[in-house]
Amino acid sequence: MTKKKFTDLVLESEKTLYRVSMSMLKNESDCEDAVQTAILTAYEKLFDLKREEFFKTWLVRILINVCNKQLRFRSRHSEMTDDIGETSLGSEQIEVRQALDKLPPKIKQTVILYYIEQFSVKEIKQILKIPEGTVKSRLSKGRELLRLELS
Repeated sequence: MTKKKFTDLVLESEKTLYRVSMSMLKNESDCEDAVQTAILTAYEKLFDLKREEFFKTWLVRILINVCNKQLRFRSRHSEMTDDIGETSLGSEQIEVRQALDKLPPKIKQTVILYYIEQFSVKEIKQILKIPEGTVKSRLSKGRELLRLELS
């Protein structure tokens, strides 16, 4: 893969990377660091990518690993909280975001990848390295929990 092709694919994935990292880290600067680290890691490990058509899935998996690493570090060293700019969101959007935040992390991650980032069940299976049935059950559980929370 050429540098130009890599750059083009990263730019195509930019919004997805930002939303996934923000949903996990909830902090603008941590989010930016995670995305940059994931892109750098992907570039350094580009030879590991077997098929170019799976680039976005592969890059999101790297990003999730980076975010999980940051979360482990954060939990070991300090309790940092930083509200995202909810003032620009409508009350319904805030309510949905708060309901999403109450979901268990693995279910939340799956719900965000499916409903917000529009990945298919097969792609989520590859990203999270879990069976397809697990993806479906997490989505079902997430819908149920969200329905209970929002009703």
